[in-house]
Amino acid sequence: MTIDKSLKVKRGGISTRSVLKRSERIAQMKAKGAFDDENTSPIGLPKTKVVKISMKKKKKVKEEDGKK
Repeated sequence: MTIDKSLKVKRGGISTRSVLKRSERIAQMKAKGAFDDENTSPIGLPKTKVVKISMKKKKKVKEEDGKK
């Protein structure tokens, strides 16, 4: 079955995942300095926040000098 046109999202399936993979969590923790390869176990890692990026629409700039 196909999805009705009125139910489709314009962005086309782009969404923010709420869960990170273990390797992604380790990379985030290493960047913050909270993970040490020798002392920290990769099992039972704490939760990390997912950064959500929102795109703002650009405002149209009106040309005052040339065209009206």
